[in-house]
Amino acid sequence: MGIALLALGLVLIVEGLVYALAPSLVEDMLAALRQMTLETRRLIGFVALCIGVVLVWLAASFGVLR
Repeated sequence: MGIALLALGLVLIVEGLVYALAPSLVEDMLAALRQMTLETRRLIGFVALCIGVVLVWLAASFGVLR
């Protein structure tokens, strides 16, 4: 449970920083996403998911999650 809270907190920190420091960049990214096909957005999401899984696995293998 503690790791889930840590992960959620880190996600919220990163998301909050993006909106607080570069709100116009968020608008630009949303416009770019609207121009992409559904398949491209799905592929980007899948790649991000895979990278996240690898990063969590690496953190666990280095003992960060123990």
